[in-house]
Amino acid sequence: MPSKKIVIEILEDLLTVLFPGYLGKEKITKTDIHDYLTKTIKSIYIRLISEVDKSLKYFCKKDEKCSEDICLKLARILVGEFLEEICRIRILLNGDIQAAYHGDPAAKSFDEVILSYPCVLAISTHRIAHELHIRGVQLIPRIMSEYAHSLTGIDIHPGARIGKNFFIDHGTSVIIGETTEIGDNVKIYQGVTLGALSFQKDEKGHPLKGIKRHPTVGNNVIIYSNASILGEKAIIGDEAVIGGNVWITSKIPSETIVTVKPPELKVIKKTKTQ
Repeated sequence: MPSKKIVIEILEDLLTVLFPGYLGKEKITKTDIHDYLTKTIKSIYIRLISEVDKSLKYFCKKDEKCSEDICLKLARILVGEFLEEICRIRILLNGDIQAAYHGDPAAKSFDEVILSYPCVLAISTHRIAHELHIRGVQLIPRIMSEYAHSLTGIDIHPGARIGKNFFIDHGTSVIIGETTEIGDNVKIYQGVTLGALSFQKDEKGHPLKGIKRHPTVGNNVIIYSNASILGEKAIIGDEAVIGGNVWITSKIPSETIVTVKPPELKVIKKTKTQ
């Protein structure tokens, strides 16, 4: 089985590569950054191949699919492909950080966003885990995503597809399910759930896997706190604004605002006996 400890160490090194000088224990200067990144990426390559190889072998032995030497060869290919995406991930994260800075009046600098905003850790981890997930690597992406979840309170399944310039404000208790699709320039607040409504089952009563069961969110959408958007039929159109505490299970047209009618507020003056 892959080592949870080693996978988390690899994730932390990947985050250091993506944010050199911000994350990690070593002090990095402009003169030694190239050597540092080269050394770190080589180390990640070797360690990640070993962990991916373990994951592949575990499932191959379980399903009796192939011999062990094929798993190692495939692990080298998958990790090589993954590391080739690091520059693209960095570009995506630059957009996410800018979205956080411009989307939060309390943000004083990009440095503050990178160093202190929980959404940066959660989204960065997701973009790493997602690249492994779409290549068929099992266990390792979930270890990474659940590690970020434990630190930030933001739960993003590595299978979720998330576009550019994504911002989660505050972030606590946000849930984004496996087959969720999110467009570009989307902003969501704390407590939002993009989840499944119900599970289709096979003839034995087991939940069907590998099917769409989570919402689709268009471009330039804002979703306010504690909104629950559930099921594959919940398709949020471009430019929509979803108010707080709503419950949505169906399609919402583009350029619309969805809110809940405010409940009646009753204020009673205290008496001397109260």
